[in-house]
Amino acid sequence: MHESFLQHIRSFIDITEEEGEKILSFFTFKKYKKKTNLLHAGEVCRFEAFVIKGCIKTCFIDKNGFDVILTFATENWWVSDIASFQQEKPSQMWIETIEDCELLMINQANKEKLLQTFPVMEKMFRLLVQRHLVTYQERLFGNIAMTARERYDTFLSKYPALPQRIPQHLIASYLGVSPEFLSRLRNKKKKPLE
Repeated sequence: MHESFLQHIRSFIDITEEEGEKILSFFTFKKYKKKTNLLHAGEVCRFEAFVIKGCIKTCFIDKNGFDVILTFATENWWVSDIASFQQEKPSQMWIETIEDCELLMINQANKEKLLQTFPVMEKMFRLLVQRHLVTYQERLFGNIAMTARERYDTFLSKYPALPQRIPQHLIASYLGVSPEFLSRLRNKKKKPLE
């Protein structure tokens, strides 16, 4: 079960089997049922989590009371509120499981011990942050410069398996459109070109 995590680490840095086992010892394995809140807005985020199995959403509630989806995290992705975790300040986000999940979680104290014991893990976390920054920049650019159709097409090309796993209203929220508008986009996509 943890082999996917060790393969993930090895995609960034070289570690031995023994080092991998020691690195794993800094993490806690947890299972959560679907629709479990891992973080509520107003709380300090006390974890970074690697998704072994399942799907998680990060979101915030807008002034009209609607969920605004920021990200989806599935297998081999990380989920956290990095600002809250690093700065120990209250989060503005909610983190909730969409499916039953299996996670490897690390708290701030264990992460510091991990980085002291295995300094090479600094490189992995730096590369992860860079990858996530690229994803956020692309998402920001898409929200500003793309039409809803282009955002939907980009979503489908980047995450082709997600539409089968995630309710359509969550995808609509992620894209910044109404569920009805997303339905129209999907129907137009299904029609052959004339």
